[in-house]
Amino acid sequence: MIEKDYHHISHRKEQTKTKKTLWITLILTFAFTIVEVIGGLLSNSLALLSDSAHMISDVAALGLSMAAIYMATRKPNGKYTFGYVRFETIASFLNGLALVVIAGGIFVQGVLRAVRPEPIDLGLMLGIASIGLVVNIVLTTVLSRSMKEEKNLNVQSALWHFIGDLLSSVGVIVSAVLIYFTGVTLFDPLVSMAIGGIIAAGGWRIVKESYRVLMDTVPDHLDLEAIRKDILAVEGVRNVHDMHVWTIATDQYSLTAHVFVQQDIQPMCVTLAVSEMLTAKHGIAHSTIQIEHPLLHDHGEFGKQHLKVVS
Repeated sequence: MIEKDYHHISHRKEQTKTKKTLWITLILTFAFTIVEVIGGLLSNSLALLSDSAHMISDVAALGLSMAAIYMATRKPNGKYTFGYVRFETIASFLNGLALVVIAGGIFVQGVLRAVRPEPIDLGLMLGIASIGLVVNIVLTTVLSRSMKEEKNLNVQSALWHFIGDLLSSVGVIVSAVLIYFTGVTLFDPLVSMAIGGIIAAGGWRIVKESYRVLMDTVPDHLDLEAIRKDILAVEGVRNVHDMHVWTIATDQYSLTAHVFVQQDIQPMCVTLAVSEMLTAKHGIAHSTIQIEHPLLHDHGEFGKQHLKVVS
């Protein structure tokens, strides 16, 4: 009989509140997107159309986020031993990239509209933008509360989409008011380009953060040298090398390290002490510690330098 693999942590995420929040957000966003696209076409407002383009990306982003949430609930298997929780980071990366691309498109359209101004239906533009402002305030608040309850990079990327939408709605309203009082339609493309800049900044931030996770970099809140010193402080430990710390998914961190120990120490006691310290002090619940000695494990000149100290 083949025994099933055992994992100290589940490599799964059951984020019930996040699922509910995303479903509500997706339905409301999809409904308003239809309204805004029609309104943008009828009013001929580039600012409103740029906002509706961003809303379309929100629908796609939320769909991707939902897929990531459901993927994260799947158990690890013989092929995907870490489960599917990393998919939330992939979704975040794609969402952030989409924000940057959309922002570029908005900027290009803004330049074209600035060169060739077109008439705008201010009443329709202002009315739809005002409705959008209310919707985006509600959605941003809902997602912000969800982030406080269940931290998730995937939800954070969705939140940035709606922060961009909120700012877009404010920008559209401001441009409509300025055009009404000044008659200068140039405010429409200028505001749309400003909106694009804000969206690009938020998207780039998400891209960088998710890229760092995908590249298995050390999490920002963890200090590699501080962790090394804490492991060295464990009784019997004489050297720590080949150490790696990375993020599997939000709030799931892993560490591997090779540890030289003195000959008269019980290796299992060292492993237990190091693992408990990493969990309690650094929040690293998944660690793999390989106990070594220079006499038994060839490390070349490096091992010879530590041989007397370890013995």
